Amino acid sequence: MDYWVRFNSQSQAKERIIRAAQYACTLLGYTLHRGGAGAELRKTVSQLEAHMSLTRKLLRLGNSVEALEAAKRAIHLSDSILRLCLTISHLNRAMYFACDNVLWAGKTGLLSKLDQHKWSQRSFKYYLFALILNLTRDVYELLLLMEREARHRAAKSPPSRDSGPTLMAPGLSSSSSPAASAVLPYLSAWLQGRLHLLLTVLHDNPPLLLDLLKNTCDIFIPLDRLAIYNTGTGFVGACGLASSLLSILTIVHPWLKLKP
Repeated sequence: MDYWVRFNSQSQAKERIIRAAQYACTLLGYTLHRGGAGAELRKTVSQLEAHMSLTRKLLRLGNSVEALEAAKRAIHLSDSILRLCLTISHLNRAMYFACDNVLWAGKTGLLSKLDQHKWSQRSFKYYLFALILNLTRDVYELLLLMEREARHRAAKSPPSRDSGPTLMAPGLSSSSSPAASAVLPYLSAWLQGRLHLLLTVLHDNPPLLLDLLKNTCDIFIPLDRLAIYNTGTGFVGACGLASSLLSILTIVHPWLKLKP
């Protein structure tokens, strides 16, 4: 099994490149349609996109094994939130790849009576749930890093003598306008501080930033395919192309891949 995982990882870069080309064709097809291009040209681009999709499915044969191995590793993580999110996410990815393999068999004619629409919808459901868990993991790690950075800043800065504006007690009248007007600057300063903290953490942690961007782009694809949130072919193509390029970047520079 370890040999298969190592062998399968070698095809990931090719699959990512073909995925980028596939969604580039999706975006190109939308652009040609909006621009009033000829039907023959649009048909050629559509056929090219379909061929690339089928090639990707071929390259992903056996990816369920790799996803199951990743789930076995994730179940031993010490952090309970990461353990839950990553384990269930990898299991859903395994089911997504399994459905995708069945769909590939249907498209190639090996399973001629396969209901391709049903299996496609089932595949995207597993894909969507895996992406939701991945985004949950990203947000959780982001909050942990923000909390750590806030503690670090508090330890470095001297204690402030000004405790800030005092909010009105519930029983007091709202006629004390100076106290009420002081709340807005205090809230604005707090929001600016949290935004600066967020940007600092993302700037200092490129793997987390890339993973967050990639998952955010990817989630619009199953949302559109399942008709949960229709965004249109052009937007789906742009999101798929962007997430594919980010994935290629993490393959070229492995230190940019979020771990575990």
